[in-house]
Amino acid sequence: MTLGKTKSKQEVIEALHGVAAEMHDKMLKGKPPAMTLPVRTKKNIQFDKKLQVYKYGKNKSTRDATALSSARVLLRSLHITEFIEEMINSGKSSTLREMYYISEGWGNGKFGNQNESNNLAEDLEIVTKCIREDFKLRPEEDGARIIGNVTFEEKNRKGEWMRINCRDDVGDSGYGVPYNVESEKLRLVEQDIDFVMAVETGGMFDRLVENGFDEEARCAIIHLKGQPARSTRRIMKRMSDEWKKPIIVFADCDPWSFRIFASIAYGAIKTAHISEYLATNEAIYLGITADDILAYDLPSDDLTKSDLGALESELSDPRFATGWWKEQINLMQEIGKKAEQQSLAKYGLDFVTDTYLPEKLGALGLNY
Repeated sequence: MTLGKTKSKQEVIEALHGVAAEMHDKMLKGKPPAMTLPVRTKKNIQFDKKLQVYKYGKNKSTRDATALSSARVLLRSLHITEFIEEMINSGKSSTLREMYYISEGWGNGKFGNQNESNNLAEDLEIVTKCIREDFKLRPEEDGARIIGNVTFEEKNRKGEWMRINCRDDVGDSGYGVPYNVESEKLRLVEQDIDFVMAVETGGMFDRLVENGFDEEARCAIIHLKGQPARSTRRIMKRMSDEWKKPIIVFADCDPWSFRIFASIAYGAIKTAHISEYLATNEAIYLGITADDILAYDLPSDDLTKSDLGALESELSDPRFATGWWKEQINLMQEIGKKAEQQSLAKYGLDFVTDTYLPEKLGALGLNY
């Protein structure tokens, strides 16, 4: 099985049984039960230059029952596999938070904190080559909001397909992206757009919607809600692959927003095991850029010590290895400033849609 491709119920259950089988086989040979998986440290994360995404390296670790802490992890793994199988068979789903609380009934297998349960769920994705959506596990955070002339079909809780146009069939808040955006849950049906614009902040998303930018520029606007959820990155990947639409990222000008773009285009360290499934290499960073601060004389704030440290780190990050990114980062360090998207309001509420975006998109060949 290939990691990142959705599996049938039977394939998922068989993969989960494989976790227990590895432990069982060890015990039959008189050895401690064990589970093998990649070392999940920064030292074992490599940037694949060919695929242009972060991937785990070749280093493996083995968790076995020779130490109490490892034995507890194995016990939790078996509890989780049983819990997931029960959900699959009953047609239920659970949030990661609910799974954490359900573990209270697992005796010595209960989790000490939320991070332990989240990390173990990710470990099982790696070991089984399934994804969280296959496990019927949902995150706490909401997915993106989308406005634009694109039509999806979403399967509702009754198993019926609903046809939804993200411009005509939604309110001002847009279409709410579900946690599972795979084809068995969500179909990309029709579109009449030229590109997709991913917007970092809610304020700017609302400004573009109120100004009718999606219709004027023939685009779909996606509110990223800061660091985008997995479902948000995945639906952008699908829109890029299936509809061949450019993904344009419009964010604040600070090192943390640059990393939001990098997670969209190249993947993030935390999700290195499914980077090819989530990352859209063709994504383009539009702005705000460091030279925008100077060119548009934008209101700005001084870079903090933390900001400066992050920028310095990005200079050695392979996701920012191009000459253009190095120029922008060096310029930010030189001027010592950062700016928000909404600083464009200095020139009025319509400046972003009447002047800034037409100029920036025009430079990319996206004229309207």
